[in-house]
Amino acid sequence: MCALLWRGLLIQEGGIKLGTGLAQRLCSHPRYVRSSRRSQGVPVMGLELAPQDYPKVIRDEDFAEQLHGHTVKDPYRYLEDPDSDRTCQFVDSQNLLTQGLLDKCQSRSRFRDLMRDLYNYPRYGCPRHEGNRYYWNFNSGLQAQAVLQTQRNLDEDPQVLLDPNKLSDDGTVAFMAKDGSATELPDKLENVKFSSMAWTHDGKGLFYNTYPKKLQSQAGELGTETDANINQRLSFHVLGTSQAEDPVILAIPEHPEWMIGAEVTDDGSYLLLSISNGCEPVNRLWTCDLTKLPTDSSRGSLDLKDFDVAEGKHRLPLTKFIDNFDASYSYVANNGSEFFLHTNLLAPRYRVVKADLSQFGGPDNFTDVVPHHPQDLLQWATALKGDNMVCCYLRDVHHVLQLHALSHQQLLQDIPLPGLGSVNAFSGSRKHAEFFFKFVSFIEPGVIYRAELGDGHVQPSLFKRSTVKGLQPEDFEVRQEFAKSKDGTMVPMFIFGRKGFQQSSCNPLLLYGYGGFNISLEPSFSVSRICFILAFGGVVVSTNLRGGGEYGLEWRAAGSLHNKQNVFNDFQACAEHVIHQKYTCPAKLISQGGSNGGLLVAACANQRPDLFGCVLAQVGVMDMLRFHLFTIGHAWMSDYGDPGKPDDFDVLYAYSPLHNVRVPEDGHQYPAMLLLTGDHDDRVSPLHSHKLLAELQYQLAGRTNAAQRNPLVSRIEVRTGHGAGKPTEKVIAEAADMLSFAAEVTDSAWVRC
Repeated sequence: MCALLWRGLLIQEGGIKLGTGLAQRLCSHPRYVRSSRRSQGVPVMGLELAPQDYPKVIRDEDFAEQLHGHTVKDPYRYLEDPDSDRTCQFVDSQNLLTQGLLDKCQSRSRFRDLMRDLYNYPRYGCPRHEGNRYYWNFNSGLQAQAVLQTQRNLDEDPQVLLDPNKLSDDGTVAFMAKDGSATELPDKLENVKFSSMAWTHDGKGLFYNTYPKKLQSQAGELGTETDANINQRLSFHVLGTSQAEDPVILAIPEHPEWMIGAEVTDDGSYLLLSISNGCEPVNRLWTCDLTKLPTDSSRGSLDLKDFDVAEGKHRLPLTKFIDNFDASYSYVANNGSEFFLHTNLLAPRYRVVKADLSQFGGPDNFTDVVPHHPQDLLQWATALKGDNMVCCYLRDVHHVLQLHALSHQQLLQDIPLPGLGSVNAFSGSRKHAEFFFKFVSFIEPGVIYRAELGDGHVQPSLFKRSTVKGLQPEDFEVRQEFAKSKDGTMVPMFIFGRKGFQQSSCNPLLLYGYGGFNISLEPSFSVSRICFILAFGGVVVSTNLRGGGEYGLEWRAAGSLHNKQNVFNDFQACAEHVIHQKYTCPAKLISQGGSNGGLLVAACANQRPDLFGCVLAQVGVMDMLRFHLFTIGHAWMSDYGDPGKPDDFDVLYAYSPLHNVRVPEDGHQYPAMLLLTGDHDDRVSPLHSHKLLAELQYQLAGRTNAAQRNPLVSRIEVRTGHGAGKPTEKVIAEAADMLSFAAEVTDSAWVRC
C-alpha cells in the first residue's frame, strides 16, 4: 500500500488523485511549506519543534542482540525499568516538554470547558433484580466514579449502597459489582489481578484468582510492575476469615501461562472453570459439583481446606467437560446436568447448543438450540424465567435482539430497537420475568428499556433516558460506508457529524480503529467525539477492521498472526476512502487508537506518514519483539505470534513500530505524534511508549539538519492504568489535551459559538 509522498503533486496510488485547486490549498498549509522557510527560523505553527528542543535521551548504541539471524539494536532497553533514575528522568523531561506544548494549544481550555459542560449529564446503569431489591450504577455527571444505588421497588427513591468516591482523594479507586450487588466488608484480599469473582449462592464464599509472586515493582508500588504474570491460581475465601487461610484449590504449574476463569451456575450447584491460553476465542470447560463438596457446619459455608494444592492436599474433583482448545464455550444456563452453551464449535458466527453433563459423549452429541446464522454474528445469549432466552446478534456492526425458546429451536419474536446502535448492557435472570437493556449509539447517550415476559408479545417500554444538555440526537447524522482494502475486502466504517455536514477536504476528521483480539467496535456514545464535532466542525469515523470480531472467526483470523498486515491495510484504505470522498484531506486527518489500536496507528504512521496530519497513540503495544515478556503480554501471542519462533519473528519485525521508524524521503516529515500512556498501566507497560518515543525523536529529529518539525511527544499520566475506571476529571483533561493538540497541529479552527 505504498503511496507517493507529497511532493507538490499530491498523488496517491490506489486510485486517489487530488484536484489542482485542492493541491494548491494544501501546499500552502503550514505543514507542507518547504523547509527553506524553516531554515530561516520562521515558525510554521505554534507547536513546531526543532531538534534542539527535545530532551537529551541516553542512547546505548552498543546494546544489540542476534535474533533469528538479525542484529537487532535495543538502545533504550533501560527504559523497561520503571523505577530506574534514568527512566524517571526521561518521564520528567518528556512531560515538561509536552506540557509546554499543550499550554500553547489555543483551544485547550475552551475544549476542557465544553467537555466538562457536556459531560455533566446523568448516566444510568441497567437495574439488576437480586433478591427483593434492585441495584444499579449512577453517575450524576461529574462524579469521579459511578455510585452503586439500591431500591426495593422501581417507584421509590434510590439509596446509596457504595460510593467509591469516598475511597480515594483523587477518584482513582473504582469498583465493579458483579450481579449488581455490593457491600463493604472488613475482609481484605491482596495480590489479586486479572481475576474472577464468583460467589457461592449462600453469599458466604468467593472464588478468586491470585499469583504466587507478590505483585509489586522494585519500588514496592502496585501497578508499575512489569514482571510476567504467570502461574495464575484459583483460591476460595470464606467471609469473615483471613486471606492467609484461603486454600488454593486449583493450580496448573505444568502450563504456567494458562488462566482460570471461575463462574457459579444460576442454580448454585456447579462451579464452571474456563481455562484459556491467550486471547484466542477458545477455552477448555471444566466443572465441579458444589453440592458434593464438604461444608463447615459452624459457618454454614463450603469447606475446601482439604483441597489446598499449595499444601499438597487432595485435588478438587473436576469433570473435564471440554478438555481441548478447539473452540470457545460459555455458559448460558442449565437445568440440572443439562447445560446450554454459547459456542463457536463448527460455527464461526456462533450458536447455542445443549448437552447433558451426566451423559456427555463429546461435541458430536450437541443439539442446536439456536443454530449458526450464515450472516449475523450471535454475540451473546441470556436465559430468562421459564423457557425463554434473549439472543443478541451483530448485523453489519449494529445490534439486533431476539427472543428465543431455551429448550428447543424456536424464534419467538424480534425485540424492537430504536435505531442503528448497540445494546451495551443487559440485565435479566432465570428468577424473574422482567429484563432491562441499555441502547446507545454514536449520537444517543443511553436509553434503558424495561420489558416483561408474558403470554403475548414482549414490548419494551422506556425506563430511563440520559440526555445531554443542549444536544439532540436529531442534530447529528450517521452514515455507514465501506472502503476497499488492498486485497479487495470491503471494510465497514461509520461516519458521523452534524446533521447535513458537508463533504469537504477542509474538514478535520478523527479516524479511530482497533482491529484485533476478536473485539468488535460497535456504535457507542463519546462526549469527546461530540465535542470534537461541535468545537472544530469535525467529522468522526469509527472503522471495523479485520482482526476484530464484527463478522466472526474468519474476520478475526484474517487480521491476526501472519495476517496482521491486513489490519494496517484496512485502516489505510479507510483513510484513503475518506480522502477520496472529500470528507477530509491528509493534512486534516487525525488517526487515533488505544492499546492494540495504539499499535495500529503507530504502525500506519511508519508505513504511510503521508496519509495523516496527526497521530494519537494511546497505551500502545510498540515493541513487538519483547511484548510477551511483560505483565500479561504472553497472552497476546494468540493474536500476534511468538517472537521466539523464526516465522513469527519475521512478521513481527516487519511491522513493529519501534523497529520501523524511517526518515521519509526528500526531507518530508512524519505527522505530529502524541503518545499517551499511564505510569500505572499494568497491562501494556508504559515502556512500550517510552521506547518508541525515544526512537522517534532520535531517528527523525536527532540531527541538526533534520526536516522534522511536527512534534513527537508523549503525555504520561500519573496514578492511572490502562484506561478502565479512570476518574471523570482525568478523562476530561486527557481528551482536552489530545484533541486540542490535534486541532493545533492540523490548523483546525474553533468554530463553536
